[in-house]
Amino acid sequence: MVNYCRVFGCTNRSDREKHLEYYRLPKVITNQGEQCQKLSEERRRLWLAKLNQDLRGKNLDNVRICSAHFLSGKRSDLYQKDDPDWVPSVGMTGQQRSPEKAGTSSRYSRRGNRTQQRLREAAADAAAGAGVAAETDDSETDDPTTSGYISSNLCSTETQSELTGDLIEAMTSELQNLRTESIQLCSDVAHLSTTYDQSAFVDNDEKVLFFTGLPTYQILLVLFTFLSPHLPVKKSLDKFKQLMLTLMRLRLNVSTTFLSYAFNISIATASRIVTDVIDVMFIRMKPLIIWPEREHLQKTMPMQFRKHVGKKCAVIDCFEVFIERPSNLIARAETWSSYKHHNTVKFLIGITPQGTVSYISNAWGGRVSDKYLTENCGFLDNIVPGDLVLADRGFNIQATLGCIMAHVKIPAFTRGKSQLAPVDLETTRKIAHVRIHVERVIGSVRQKYTILGGILPIDFLMCKDSDGYCTIDKIGLVCCALVNPSIVDFD
Repeated sequence: MVNYCRVFGCTNRSDREKHLEYYRLPKVITNQGEQCQKLSEERRRLWLAKLNQDLRGKNLDNVRICSAHFLSGKRSDLYQKDDPDWVPSVGMTGQQRSPEKAGTSSRYSRRGNRTQQRLREAAADAAAGAGVAAETDDSETDDPTTSGYISSNLCSTETQSELTGDLIEAMTSELQNLRTESIQLCSDVAHLSTTYDQSAFVDNDEKVLFFTGLPTYQILLVLFTFLSPHLPVKKSLDKFKQLMLTLMRLRLNVSTTFLSYAFNISIATASRIVTDVIDVMFIRMKPLIIWPEREHLQKTMPMQFRKHVGKKCAVIDCFEVFIERPSNLIARAETWSSYKHHNTVKFLIGITPQGTVSYISNAWGGRVSDKYLTENCGFLDNIVPGDLVLADRGFNIQATLGCIMAHVKIPAFTRGKSQLAPVDLETTRKIAHVRIHVERVIGSVRQKYTILGGILPIDFLMCKDSDGYCTIDKIGLVCCALVNPSIVDFD
């Protein structure tokens, strides 16, 4: 939404002058005490008086004044009534900034200097009064006619000096406490702003692994270099911190509220940064999930696969991720998993015999069967005649693969039998021996990026882009791309 400045003669608008801030009219605060309410009422009245416009019938919540009409470029706090920026004062009649108004800030500074000067003079007068009283007491105590007057005057002077000295001491102590608190707050803010700087991760692989799941700083640097030209430019955070915030969301499964406090930004800004950076990572890292050619598979086939299943093999399985319970009854039914007894989304994952992720589907409702998901997610487009697919018992896709002259191996069923035949038992043992690696890959993805192990918000399923991808689709692919090493020994 484009914001316009309401000041007469001002043409500033947020889609052109993006460096400016646009302030709403101050609201009347009624829940923070009588003084706060009076100040907010007076401030709102003065802002409306400065506008000097007929706003009857207008929605005052939509009236904005840009920061160009304040001396310092931003409005002051509610309780800083003496500040010249308590109300807008620059160009409020459509004219340029005048020298008289430009000097308001200097007058405000001189007023503060005069206040401090008066405090110093009061302290000096108090000290001088105490000295004069002491001299008078020594020189005139012998005169009986004036002793009463001197005694009463001395008592008054000493009392005034004592009170003034106590007041100055209290003010000095309070000032020192405020300075100490200010230094501590500045130190805390500086510490928070540098905790996730790029320099904080240099040569610190343990910290990189904890916050990002990546094994070394060099890999993190390569990833940042790969994504940096496409990351959005934000005033609140630089590009490296945006990447760190997103990786922490995926790795630690912390809420956006925690991230907003950790990076000193608003919750809405943290949520937008996570969404924007995941979009960039999805587009840039999607080519890293590739289905290899058969020749490449045969050259790098591990020995245990060659012994049991040959050289033309792929391994598939499904894994489910918990989601919040949808309010829509149809969506609730489509995402209910009778296996997990929870609302879930389901992914189909395919790995190569080397243990790298070669395929990851979009998220489907947890109610869908493994067979239906395999036949409709696009996985079969990668299968060529003669391929062998290793799957679990739920993947009853023999007929479908037979149509493209490929075949599937699944563990034997014991339904209707007292026990498995020796041949079926040996075949099942061989399949399980090599199929276990897909479970290792899924476990590695869940362990490194714990967002897939928690309960995801329903918003991740509702927002689709122009290509039909939800946020959960992008998160699944990004996590698999980040955890894509070879886990099977070649020998």
